[in-house]
Amino acid sequence: MVNVDVGGGDRMALAVLAQYRMARTEQVHLLLTPDVRIEQTRRRLAKLRSEGLLDRVTLPQAGRTRVWFPTRHGARIAAEWPELRAQRIPATVSDRTAVRLKVEHGLAVTEVGLAFVRDARHRGEVCRPLDWIPEVYHSLGSGEAVIPDALLYYRTGDAGDIEGGSMLRAFVEVDRATMGPERLAAKIGAYARLHRYVPTPVGRQRRFMGEQAEESWRRRYPLFPRLLFVLDGTGPAGIEHRIGALRAAAADTGPYGFLREVHVLAAAMADILRDGPSAPMWRPVQNPDHRVGWNQRWRP
Repeated sequence: MVNVDVGGGDRMALAVLAQYRMARTEQVHLLLTPDVRIEQTRRRLAKLRSEGLLDRVTLPQAGRTRVWFPTRHGARIAAEWPELRAQRIPATVSDRTAVRLKVEHGLAVTEVGLAFVRDARHRGEVCRPLDWIPEVYHSLGSGEAVIPDALLYYRTGDAGDIEGGSMLRAFVEVDRATMGPERLAAKIGAYARLHRYVPTPVGRQRRFMGEQAEESWRRRYPLFPRLLFVLDGTGPAGIEHRIGALRAAAADTGPYGFLREVHVLAAAMADILRDGPSAPMWRPVQNPDHRVGWNQRWRP
């Protein structure tokens, strides 16, 4: 790499684009350097492109929006960094055609992540750009898996108080109404299966050694992450219909106690972008007449 500001803004820009998959120029700017002029971000992205680390596609809409993504070379370099080493960066992240075909959903996921990062800054809490991790793979065995649109890490309380506050995690699904309500709602059942999934031990020796089998998610998280559905691509009536489908699907998980342990919430993306995700706009799927903050503790 030539003239790359290692450890600084160039490195972070490449890391964010490798992890987020894609972002508009303005999104990169607001994630990384909102206090400087956007021209500096444009120059940085252009420099990384000239060095073969980033590429871009230009959308045909008015304004000819530029969407940035890592090249294969840039993704390989970023994947070796400690902060990204545990992430799976798919090969298609660098494919121009794949980026173009996934751009609407991909940019929506990035926009929701940006909303959480900006909200944390405003509240003096902690959610840094790399605390939003798209497409984290969670096995269900037999080749099946749960892959949320993003995994969110967030710490409440004063950012300067390292002992105060609490650590929150959430699986986030961004729905743009490209699938029917029933298919969207079926995702609740998949997460309920992940909540109770215990991998089959390899061989008989482990059983004889008296090891206690446990759910696979406990190896990653002290508590099962909250489940947030962000709804877009439809009007108020469509959102109500989709929340109704989520409520029906949630009722089917009752025998397993999933909803007693996991907060499952839904909110309109327009409300999140207008008021910030910490506002009390989230609707518990088992009681959608209520409004709560996603980061609040409440009883179902």
